[in-house]
Amino acid sequence: MKILQIVQFLSPVHGGSAEVPYHLLKELTKRGHEVAIYTSDFNLRREHIAPIHEVKIHAFTSWLSLAGFHVTPGIILKAREEIGHLDIIHMHNYRTFQNIVMHRYAKEYNIPYVLQAHGSLPRIMTRQRLKQIYDNLWGYKLLKDASRVIAVTRTEAEQYKSMGVSEDKIEIIPHGIDLAEFDNLPKRGEFRRKYRLDNNQRIILYLGRIHKIKGLDLLTKAFANLSRSLNDIRLVIVGPNDGYLPPLKKLVVDLKISNKVLFTGPLYGQEKLEAYVDADVYVLPSFYDIFGITVLEACACGTPVVVTNRCGTADAIDGQAGLVVAYDKEELSNAILHLLSDTQSRLDFGKKGKVLVREQFNWEKITEQVENVYHRVVQA
Repeated sequence: MKILQIVQFLSPVHGGSAEVPYHLLKELTKRGHEVAIYTSDFNLRREHIAPIHEVKIHAFTSWLSLAGFHVTPGIILKAREEIGHLDIIHMHNYRTFQNIVMHRYAKEYNIPYVLQAHGSLPRIMTRQRLKQIYDNLWGYKLLKDASRVIAVTRTEAEQYKSMGVSEDKIEIIPHGIDLAEFDNLPKRGEFRRKYRLDNNQRIILYLGRIHKIKGLDLLTKAFANLSRSLNDIRLVIVGPNDGYLPPLKKLVVDLKISNKVLFTGPLYGQEKLEAYVDADVYVLPSFYDIFGITVLEACACGTPVVVTNRCGTADAIDGQAGLVVAYDKEELSNAILHLLSDTQSRLDFGKKGKVLVREQFNWEKITEQVENVYHRVVQA
């Protein structure tokens, strides 16, 4: 099949919705499909893309950015030239300029498309009025005209339904991780050595975008509680600033825990793995997170996890790779303390987590599910 994926951002700093199209490109190409990606050049650097796939990725210049809405006019001419030769289009995210353009031409040339919102449907946190305007002008039509929509969890499936999508159009397929990246994990102690952390200090790790929706204020307050009775713990926050770094640093100062909190900035590749491997506990304290690929990455490294019940991976993780708690400071503190205090639990969760990701969240299995959706749509 000739497949085109549409995504607003492809840089890994934008999290799972940027990583999924790239992994699908690689796996679908292995299966003999012709796959290309249209995206913007926003935050995209050459090192983010393996050379073998560069020719299949078209990064159009972002002329205008308005409230995270990136306008790339170059996609219009490219779509006109190529869309008639496609079998199917896979649109990622929801409220994007790129989806508006591709929806128009998909309708004009009668090319079926699949939409995967990656948790972006709810009008929460910020820009609620702008989101409503988008939905009224373009969003509901996007959903209505999609041949299928892909949800990563049952929660997201319900979100589609609330937006008027019929249940028979919804496919539930989780995200995955590239297990090959975790075949040769770094030795323990490398991250500690680089950042001068003592081997006796226990590390509580967060890795991901530094955005308010990730619940880092909750984690920081829970850590402050723990640090009053535990002197040998450190909170390590890894990731790019997505608007919340200054207020988070101010909170750290206000709580008088600056000497116990390390901000590293974003880490990729081997350095990211070193952080996971050296962590005693990985925490994803999100206020809202439709999935949470970083949880799977921590599991693949054998690191036990604590997540809130507002994370999409909670059902899979609970009692298998770690603990699930309510979005509550005391519950989060107690769960972290339990894992830090119980070496056997940490070891057991670490072993089970590795098995979990290899059996349920490998890209080969997930790509097969996506491919089956494509076939059903094209043959309809």
